Amino acid sequence: MSEVKKDFDLQHPHWENYWDTFSAEGGLAVDEAPSEAAKQAADEFKKRGIVNILELGGGSGRDTLFFAREGFQLHVVEYTEKGAAIIRRKASEAGLANSVKVVQHDVRKPLPFNSGSFEGCFSHMLYCMAFTEKELKGINQEIRRVLVSGGSNIYTARNLNDPMYGAGTHKGGNVYEVNGFIIHFFDKKIIEELSEGYEIQQITEFEEGILPKRLYSVIQKVK
Repeated sequence: MSEVKKDFDLQHPHWENYWDTFSAEGGLAVDEAPSEAAKQAADEFKKRGIVNILELGGGSGRDTLFFAREGFQLHVVEYTEKGAAIIRRKASEAGLANSVKVVQHDVRKPLPFNSGSFEGCFSHMLYCMAFTEKELKGINQEIRRVLVSGGSNIYTARNLNDPMYGAGTHKGGNVYEVNGFIIHFFDKKIIEELSEGYEIQQITEFEEGILPKRLYSVIQKVK
């Protein structure tokens, strides 16, 4: 997995360039539809009385703005400077800046928040980026640290039933580079291995997009 670790650093300029293209193609619209994963997570958070959430890997901000419109207060962490700027601009244009705080940060490093800062955490396909298993465990434990006792971590990751699994360049384990993007495909074993300090409350499989992508949605509760 050392090659994966090295290649992750090369993903940063790749993603920065991606957001340039995204912006040029009109991706700054504030009415972009949220993911199905975000809609399901919002319902789950509401059932649990959760209002203050952390979103990791904000991307284009489509889920960020959705959460804010649904009444959540959130901090969103984005890997790229350009991605973070897009989210800030969208939140401002949508009149949601008071509900959204954006931080540009590499999640392989300790999260820049105090312990117990959030009631819930959401990330959509962040876990299936080019992380080693050691890094994934570190990320999951950092999320646990910044959540309150009993807090909920909801994440999604592409799984071995995904049509892109096995395509592209093999980077070791269940990791492949497809069209310049490195994807770490999940099985249930790695979900179990990441669950130290959590209670796994739910693992469901769902589809998204045109391919379609096939993903796991995981709900963990801090013990």
